[in-house]
Amino acid sequence: MRTHATRPLLAVAALGAAALLAGCASPTGADPAADSAATGADAEASAYPLTIDNCGTEVTFEAAPERVVTVKSSTLELMLALGLEEKIVGTAFSDGPVPSEYADAATELEVLSDKVPSQEATLAVEPELIYAGWESNLSAEGAGERDALAALGVASYVAPAACKGEGYMPDPLTFDEVFREFDEAGAIFGVPERAAELVAAQREALEAVRPSEAGYTALWYSSGSDQPFVGAGIGAPQMIMDAAGLDNVAADVHDTWTAMSWEAVVEADPDVIVLVDAPWNTAEAKIEALSSNPATAGLPAVQGERYVVVDFPSTEAGVRNVDAVASIVAQLDALEP
Repeated sequence: MRTHATRPLLAVAALGAAALLAGCASPTGADPAADSAATGADAEASAYPLTIDNCGTEVTFEAAPERVVTVKSSTLELMLALGLEEKIVGTAFSDGPVPSEYADAATELEVLSDKVPSQEATLAVEPELIYAGWESNLSAEGAGERDALAALGVASYVAPAACKGEGYMPDPLTFDEVFREFDEAGAIFGVPERAAELVAAQREALEAVRPSEAGYTALWYSSGSDQPFVGAGIGAPQMIMDAAGLDNVAADVHDTWTAMSWEAVVEADPDVIVLVDAPWNTAEAKIEALSSNPATAGLPAVQGERYVVVDFPSTEAGVRNVDAVASIVAQLDALEP
């Protein structure tokens, strides 16, 4: 694998080649099993070298990475969803337990750190690729700067939804973009068919959700006590609320997240408050804070306990987003009118 800290035109080479070859019909009279195996091998071989402009850094994969360190739950869980646990040599900075369907696969994985791993800890497991959930994970204080890692022969790839640079940050984030990222990961790791199956299953599940028709306004409360940190108008919270039928009171803020004053929250007077449940800042702690804060204690949503809860990993682009939409709709339907 080669990495270059340049910013060329967006280039994703041969993403469709594997799927195209895999779909070719078998010659008449050929052994279907042997032909299928050959087609799969040809499809995988045809996908490389694969060059991707990732958040402004060009990354070239000569072959599927075999030794990967994941940083953040979003990257770990996508690899598990694609059945790639055997390629993971270390994980770090997870935001909570993995979903139950991935628990067995994750049991034996080595945890390098509860937070962003140091470069020393990361390199100790000899990764070929560091798959980061945030750009900030790849820093001198963290797993290492991208240029420095590349000089050591270690590639880096950031979940595209987390890119912050102009022209790279999704604006707004959509489910089509989330699913495109699943396909891109499938191409990188040489499993395009698995990625296609994952996308198809998630699209089907999303289409089965019927958004709430109650017309609720909502505040997406992620963290903060003196000043709340809330979901704004172009990130995963907005995408999820749109799909669930909620009207975000911070939708006019052109960012993924934003700080909001309690006075502004009171003025917005949301019908529902979405609480992000994180191990370091639980939904219960947020409820207590809202109830004890003189500014918010009188809000009808607080007095009526009109809360909807989502777990933190669901708040970032990844395999949990569709389930989050379905969960929110079910919780909204259970609220008394």
